[in-house]
Amino acid sequence: MPERQSSPRKKPTAGGGKKAGRPRRLPPATVEEIFRRFEARDPEPKGELEHVDPYTLLVAVVLSAQATDAGVNKATRRLFAEARTPEKMVALGEERVRELIRTIGLYRNKAKNVVALSEKLIAEHGGAVPPSRAALEMLPGVGRKTANVVLNTAFGEPTIAVDTHLFRVGNRTRLAPGKTPLEVELGLEKTVPARYRRHAHHWLILHGRYVCKARRPDCPACLINDLCPFEPKTPPAPPARAGQLAD
Repeated sequence: MPERQSSPRKKPTAGGGKKAGRPRRLPPATVEEIFRRFEARDPEPKGELEHVDPYTLLVAVVLSAQATDAGVNKATRRLFAEARTPEKMVALGEERVRELIRTIGLYRNKAKNVVALSEKLIAEHGGAVPPSRAALEMLPGVGRKTANVVLNTAFGEPTIAVDTHLFRVGNRTRLAPGKTPLEVELGLEKTVPARYRRHAHHWLILHGRYVCKARRPDCPACLINDLCPFEPKTPPAPPARAGQLAD
């Protein structure tokens, strides 16, 4: 009888048969505890862009690309003092809008987009901001992140807008590891319990901005330090020497 040839054995992959290199997500109980703590500390988190209605929010978010919220607020205080509606913005004109927002980055292209999106709102939506991601993304200067911010903040939708802060937090904490903002967004939609989803992106963005910072995360002050797998943890600052004034 001919000898049977054994098929070559597959090399085991890292993680007990799971695909190598794929980071593990946090257990559901840990995720629940993370957001329970965020909610307990700040039940109604707010974004930091100043606005009075969906239109001014939309304009502020469009202007916020590659700019700080503080810088945008400084510019929009001047801008909104002269134009708070699409009609007034169009009447103001691109040149005047440029003058009012010139302190923020990419102000020329942003001024063009603000006037163009205002014209489109008037022509296609009666001057109102549409509560639809598809319609929002058809507006000049509006991408998925901007649409998600507007849907969440202005219309109460449980959308998650992934900026650089949230992208960093999603990966460091393993709440939603991903290589792109869209991967992180879709991962969070699956991971975050439904009761917390309405405010999730505000909690995570603020956490990334003030605690889980890019260069030196403030792990000692982190609300979820014991639940976060990020390593190495940043140690506490050394105590000031006797007779030395703290900064």
